[in-house]
Amino acid sequence: MNCFFRFPPLIVIATFVAVSPLRSEETRDLLIVAGQSNAVGFDAPATEFPADPSDETILFWWRCGDPPPDQHDSMGGAGWTTLRPQPLGQPLTRESAAAAKPPHPDAKRQYGNFAEPKGGFGPEITFARTLMAVAPRPLAVLKVAFSGTSVAKDWDPTLRDPDGACYRALVEEYRKAIAAAKSEGIILRPRALTWVQGESDATAQHAPLYEANLRAMLERLRRDLNAPDLVILLGLNTRFGNGKNPHMPDVIAAQKAVAEALPDCAYVDTSGAETLPPSHTHFTAAGTLEIGKRYAEAFRLEEESQAR
Repeated sequence: MNCFFRFPPLIVIATFVAVSPLRSEETRDLLIVAGQSNAVGFDAPATEFPADPSDETILFWWRCGDPPPDQHDSMGGAGWTTLRPQPLGQPLTRESAAAAKPPHPDAKRQYGNFAEPKGGFGPEITFARTLMAVAPRPLAVLKVAFSGTSVAKDWDPTLRDPDGACYRALVEEYRKAIAAAKSEGIILRPRALTWVQGESDATAQHAPLYEANLRAMLERLRRDLNAPDLVILLGLNTRFGNGKNPHMPDVIAAQKAVAEALPDCAYVDTSGAETLPPSHTHFTAAGTLEIGKRYAEAFRLEEESQAR
């Protein structure tokens, strides 16, 4: 796809630096969105994306899809673009992954990046828009999310490939995005992590370890991003399993406990946001837009707390 960066090309900036070493650089707050399918926005179709002119002022960099991170993901290309729904990319399906020669190593975990051929969007949209409406500021959004992923397997930074690969992809995309912005005279200040995940840890094996695993991962992430004051916002689809998953209460309690234990961290309740029947595994487009607003409000409160 064609990605663009609405700033002067690098060679012009290099020339400008040579004659004006006192050149001022633009600083933008960086909002990071990560997690599993409800961070991807798997069931929030691009056809239901409500346009907003403020999107043209918000920089956007994304990578999302199925685990493990690979060339089949939906990606923004080599540079920054502006806030928008994401295309389907070139995903494998369970069938095509199993039929590949050799078969894809995680054939059973393929979902297709988004449910609809035209792609979709996640809570990053209203998270950024709401902040712009309440307190306008230069913003950039980095989204790295993969469906069906757990902290125990995919986001644990201490594990070796293929486990832990989603965590490493997040850090890698962060570094690439920071460098690309810096090359254009833009300094990104990491301000918030919107974490939408936990459903895949709602198992008998993983749920008892989720609090410790999540806290360790988040503490490591702050160190790896060199962002000790990063505001962390935790949430998930509380209706996952349609009331039949006995481990969901434990995962929700674990997120609340982590939010209490870590500084500048908050739990975001998504209860009541619209989910897609009959399974209610994913938020609908309306539900996705709603939870983005809730994350933005939680971030605003954390910012006020930090300022005091």
